Amino acid sequence: MVGVVVVSHSPRLAHAAVELALQMVHGPAPRIEIAAGTSDDRLGTDAVRVAQAIVAADDGAGVVVIMDLGSAVLSAELAVDLVPDPGIKTRLVSAAFVEGIFTAVVTAAGGAALDDVARDAEEALYAKSAQLGQTQTSTADAVSDLSAGAIVAEAMIINQDGIHARPAALIVGALASLDAQVMIATETSRPVSARSPTALMSLGAQAHDVIRIEADGAAASTAVDRVVALVRNGFGELTGVDPLKTQQSGGLSSQDFQSPDPIGVSPGRVIGPALRIPDPVLEPDPRIRLPEADRLEAVERLGKAAADVASQLQDRSSAGGTVGELLQATGVMATDPELIADATGRVRDRGLTPERAVWEAIGVTAESIRTAGARQALRVSDLYDVRDRIISSLIGRVAPGVADPGHPYVLLAVDLAPADAAGLDATRCLGIATEEGGPTSHTAIIARSLGIPAVAGAHGLTAIPDGTLVLLDGGTGELIIEPSVDQHAAGGTVQTPPRERLARPGSTTDGHRVALLANIGSSSDAALAHDCGAEGVGLYRTELGFLDRTDPPSVAEQVTAYRKAFARFAGRRVVVRTLDAGSDKALPFLGHSPEANPALGVRGYRVAGSHPQLLHDQLTAIREAAATELAEIWVMAPMISTVAETRSFAQAARGISLPIIGVMIETPAAALQIELILAEVDFVSIGTNDLAQYVFAADRHSAPLAALNDPWQPALLRMIEMVTSAAARSNKPVGVCGEAAADPLLALVLAGLGVSSLSMTPRALAEVGRTLAAVTIEQCRLAARVACDADSPAHAREAVRHVAGFDKLGPTDVRRLSPPYER
Repeated sequence: MVGVVVVSHSPRLAHAAVELALQMVHGPAPRIEIAAGTSDDRLGTDAVRVAQAIVAADDGAGVVVIMDLGSAVLSAELAVDLVPDPGIKTRLVSAAFVEGIFTAVVTAAGGAALDDVARDAEEALYAKSAQLGQTQTSTADAVSDLSAGAIVAEAMIINQDGIHARPAALIVGALASLDAQVMIATETSRPVSARSPTALMSLGAQAHDVIRIEADGAAASTAVDRVVALVRNGFGELTGVDPLKTQQSGGLSSQDFQSPDPIGVSPGRVIGPALRIPDPVLEPDPRIRLPEADRLEAVERLGKAAADVASQLQDRSSAGGTVGELLQATGVMATDPELIADATGRVRDRGLTPERAVWEAIGVTAESIRTAGARQALRVSDLYDVRDRIISSLIGRVAPGVADPGHPYVLLAVDLAPADAAGLDATRCLGIATEEGGPTSHTAIIARSLGIPAVAGAHGLTAIPDGTLVLLDGGTGELIIEPSVDQHAAGGTVQTPPRERLARPGSTTDGHRVALLANIGSSSDAALAHDCGAEGVGLYRTELGFLDRTDPPSVAEQVTAYRKAFARFAGRRVVVRTLDAGSDKALPFLGHSPEANPALGVRGYRVAGSHPQLLHDQLTAIREAAATELAEIWVMAPMISTVAETRSFAQAARGISLPIIGVMIETPAAALQIELILAEVDFVSIGTNDLAQYVFAADRHSAPLAALNDPWQPALLRMIEMVTSAAARSNKPVGVCGEAAADPLLALVLAGLGVSSLSMTPRALAEVGRTLAAVTIEQCRLAARVACDADSPAHAREAVRHVAGFDKLGPTDVRRLSPPYER
C-alpha cells in the first residue's frame, strides 16, 4: 500500500488533517507519517525529520509527500536527497493540503498505485471547484472508454447528502481489491473514475439522482454489485449505521441501529466472520429489442427456464419440513400462469428479451403484493428470488444462493428466501442476521427449524464487508460488529451437536413436570422430533397437504400422511391442528375473494363456516389414522374467537368420535372468554405468535413492528396468565405452541404461569430441558411474577435472569444456560 507523509509547519494542523482523512477510510489504512514542527517544538519544518518519515512510511509501494506551504516544500525536496535508500519511490505532490491528504489517504487505502495516488491528490480541489461552479478538467473525468461488453447498472441515491466524502471513500474501498475499471456518471455529468474519491464528489450526486455505473474487467460484475449495494443501502446513512465507524470503533451494538432496533428471532449467541448473500442479478437492459423472427424462440426459452426453476425448487422441497413447505410454495410461483402470460406477452408484443420481460412482470406483481399490506409483502422476497433464478437460468448464470466459503460464518442478508435457506449447512452457518423480517418471518421460522441463532430488523448489514467479525445474540437481538477482546471472550462460542437429544422428560429440579413437545408439519418433521427426544407433538400443522393444490386432498390421502407422523409417537401425545388456511396461506380451491386485510379476515376455523365438508373430511381422516396407530391423538381448531365457534367445533369433532378436543387461544376475545371456552373443551393451546399481533395490533410480518411482537412483552404475558389461571381452576391442561416456547429463559416464565406443556422446534428441546432442570418451580413462579410486572421486554428478561440466578454463574455455566445453540 502506498505510504503518505504529511509535512507541515504545525503539528496540530497536520494531526487534525490526518484524523479527518482517517475517518473516511473503510478498512485498513495506509502508513501515514507526520513530519511537523522543528526539533525544539517551534513552528517550522525539518528536512531530516521528513526523510525519516519517508523511510518509515514506505512498505515497498512508494510514498507520496504532501506539504502545506513555503519552507515545507524546500524541506521535502531536500529530504528526498537525504533518504538513505535510493530505491524508495517518492512523489512530492503539489496538492491543496487538507484535500490532498484526504484524497491520498483514501486512494492509497483503496490499493491504488503510486502515480494514481499522486495524481488524485493533485486534483483534490476539483470536487470543491465543481461545487462552486468553477469548471476544471480532471484526468479522472475522461469519457468512459470501456468495452462494448461492459456491465452497466443504474441506482438512485437515497441518502440525504448524496455522494460526499464518506460515500466516495466507501466506493473506493469497496473496489480496492477488484480487477475492474469502473466509471460512474449522473444524468448531468460525464463519467468519472470510481477509484477517485474527489472525482466521485465532483459528480455532485444528490438524493434522488440516478447514477449510472459501468464496469469492465475480470471482476466487473462484482464491482457493479458492490457499488449498487452501497447506493441502495444509502451508504449506511439511513438508519444510523456507519460502516466507517464500525471499522474504527471496534464495536457496534444494537443501540447503533435505529428504527427499529434488531430483535432476536432464534436464540443462541455466536461469533464468526460475516458472509453476505450475493447481490441479486443485475437489472436486464430495457433498451434491447428482439426482431420479430426471434420472439417465438425467446418465449419458448422463457417457459422452459420457468419450468426448470419450478422443478428444481419442488425437488428440493421433497424432504418436507418447514423449509420444504416454503420451498413448495415458492416453486409454484415460478410457473404462475398469470406471471408467465404477462412475461411472454412482453416478449411477443414489445420484443423485450425474456430476462427483461421476467424482470418487469414480476416487478409489477411484487409491487401490487407489497401495497396489499405487510402480510402479503412477506412473499415479495420470494418473488424476487424466483425472478433471479429464472433470469439466471436464461443467461446461463449460476442460480443465486449462499456460497460455501470453506469455514464457519455468520450470514448477513436483506432477507432470506426459502430456497437460500434450504441449502444452508447448519454446521457452517453459525448465525443469521437480516435487515427485514421479525419473530414470525420466514427467516425466523427457518432459523429455528435449523437450530441457527438469528436476528432480524438489523438495518445496514449490506455495508458490512465479508470477513468482518460479528457477535450475534438471537435471544436478545444484540449485534456487535468487530467485538472488543472483552466482548469476544464473554461471547465465546461452544460447539454443540446439531441434533442434541432431550436428556429426560421435562421437569424442574424439584420434579414439577412440564411436557416438552415438538412442532411439526410433516412426517419428516416427525422423524426429526423423534430423534431429538420429543415427549410428543404439541402442534401438528396440517397445511402442507393442502398447499398449492387446485382441489382439496382426499380423505385417503390425508390418512396416509397422518399415519406416517403418528407412527413415530406410539403411546405419546400428538396434537393435530385442523386446517389453518387463509391469511398468508391462501388455498386456490377455497375460492375466496382477495381481502384488504387477510389477517383479520376469513382464516383458521372461520373457513369451516363456508366449507363445512372440508372440516368434516379432515376430522374423518384424523380419526381413521388414529384408529390404525398407537399415538394418543388430540385435535384442536385454530383462530377461535367466540364460545359459539368453540362449541361448534367440539360438536363436530365429537360427532366424528374424536375423544380429546381443544382449541387454540390466539385472539384477545378468546382469552377474555377463557372460562366459558374451557367449559366446552378438554384443553387449550396458546398460539403466542398470533396472540401477540392481535394484542398489540401489530402485523407479525412487519419488520418495523417486530419489537411489539416480542413474546417477552409484559402485556402478552399477563394475557397468558389469564388463560393459565382459568385452566388451573378448571383442572384442564394448557400448552404453548408458539415460538415463545423455544426460548429457554422464557420457558421458566411460562412454567411459572402454569403452562403444562411447551411445544417448539425440535432442535430447541434439549436446551429448554436443561434450563428447566436447573431451577425449582418456585423460581419459575417468581420469574413469572417479575416478568409480568416489568415495564418492557428488556426489563422482563433482565429480571428473570436475576431471580433465576443465571447472572451469578460463571462464564461456562452462563453459556450453558443461555439461549440454545451457542456454537
